[in-house]
Amino acid sequence: MRVGVQFTGSLPANSTRKWFTHSWPANWHVVWYCIPKSPVRDGPAQLEWKIKVCRQTRTKIKYFIEAKNLTGRTLQFDARYAILNL
Repeated sequence: MRVGVQFTGSLPANSTRKWFTHSWPANWHVVWYCIPKSPVRDGPAQLEWKIKVCRQTRTKIKYFIEAKNLTGRTLQFDARYAILNL
């Protein structure tokens, strides 16, 4: 398995934004997840995310990452991936 951070994003208070990442090999099994970085605070959930996908070509995949800030403050987060079949 290989893991990494594809990008770090910023979300204004109570907002939703979309990003995409392209040209991933179609034969890879990729899991996406988003982790809040700041502000650091214990309490209710800070972030929701959704993943959508399209096949760019016979051998390439494009992922769409939608992140929603559930807080009243600007939120920094990492969009992380895990490739399970390497």
